[in-house]
Amino acid sequence: MKFSLSLALFTAFFVASCAQEPPQRPPQRVATYSPAQTQEYPPPQQPFNPNGPVQPPATSQPQTAPSPPPTAAPTKVAKGDYPYGIPVPGKPHLVESPYSPGKYVDVEGFPPGTEVKDPYTDKIFLVP
Repeated sequence: MKFSLSLALFTAFFVASCAQEPPQRPPQRVATYSPAQTQEYPPPQQPFNPNGPVQPPATSQPQTAPSPPPTAAPTKVAKGDYPYGIPVPGKPHLVESPYSPGKYVDVEGFPPGTEVKDPYTDKIFLVP
């Protein structure tokens, strides 16, 4: 009895799903763009170098001799610029992240003053 009832329901759902036609989509329009100026021989594509010098477009005035690039400033932040983690009472190996309040970081095995990366924000803080 249960099998015939299940089979009847399955058949009814199958027939109902086949009877409906899928919704019709409106036809999509093809984008039309104005013709761009084309050169007979465009300049070759140069590889991208994010640290390379900036080159002005070919239509600008001739440039003078390039100046030497400025010396890069050190990106290392001084140790005193990082905040300290907040110790959790009763848990000597856990500190609260100064960047993510309420989130604890396990610093067991790290001596005080060591730089540690907060796993929630990827920012550096110091072990208290």
